Amino acid sequence: MTHARTFACAVAVAAAAGLALLPAQAQAAGSVHLYKIYYDSPGSDTRSNASLNAEYVQIKNSTSRGVSLKGWTVSDAGNHRYTFGSYTLGAGKTVTVRTGSGSDTTYTKYQDRRAYVWNNTADTATLRKASGTKVDTCSYNSSRYDYKIC
Repeated sequence: MTHARTFACAVAVAAAAGLALLPAQAQAAGSVHLYKIYYDSPGSDTRSNASLNAEYVQIKNSTSRGVSLKGWTVSDAGNHRYTFGSYTLGAGKTVTVRTGSGSDTTYTKYQDRRAYVWNNTADTATLRKASGTKVDTCSYNSSRYDYKIC
């Protein structure tokens, strides 16, 4: 039996029992979580501000209300850390945290670094609340791709 057929059978059994099977991302609904890491900016790594800003991490709020990220941090395995100031991420919205410099907007924040944060082959992003409680992690181990959907 193929994987698709096995899945179809499982869905049919669940439906007959009055249960709903949700895709993995739907199961994560109702959280603030790491969404995407673009760890290898396009082209040569020149350390130009444009190249640095093409490296970023995205955080998504899939809840139905705004969530204050004041004091929350996102860091890599080398403990390069970005800390949010006074900021509320709207319901269903995504914020992009870019490595280089720029003017912060509602949905784009800048770390103001002059060197890359995310390793091009393997790293781990960690999202923590202001209290230090781990909210989410996302790891990658590939030089075949430039980004990871978490």
